Amino acid sequence: MTLPRPPRPGGGRLIDARLSLLDRQVLDASGQPVGVVDDLEVSELPEPTGDGRVRVLNLVHGPIVLERIVGGRRPKAHFERVPWSTVAKLGSAIELAVDADEVPVGWLEDWLARNVIARIPGGRHVPR
Repeated sequence: MTLPRPPRPGGGRLIDARLSLLDRQVLDASGQPVGVVDDLEVSELPEPTGDGRVRVLNLVHGPIVLERIVGGRRPKAHFERVPWSTVAKLGSAIELAVDADEVPVGWLEDWLARNVIARIPGGRHVPR
């Protein structure tokens, strides 16, 4: 017995976000790690059917899980977003079509590098 194929919204690609996007490593065009997908920003498709289909706008990464455990909310400006338009390939990792320099680096990672890692002996340079 074969299952019927799921409908595709407007000729787009139908994917299961929990299986294909969340908790996946994000790599830039040269294969360097950028982050891990922690959440998604989506918008509903403007269709009268109301079947709950959505369009992915951004991949969100950063310490979002901590908010869910501890509580509270950060300002939306602190979320690190990777636009869906930069995604080149979905696989065991999400590959982007841009370099890491063009992807927003998290404010938390910058703060940790300046205020914590830099104070560790040898933390200001790459080891040889």
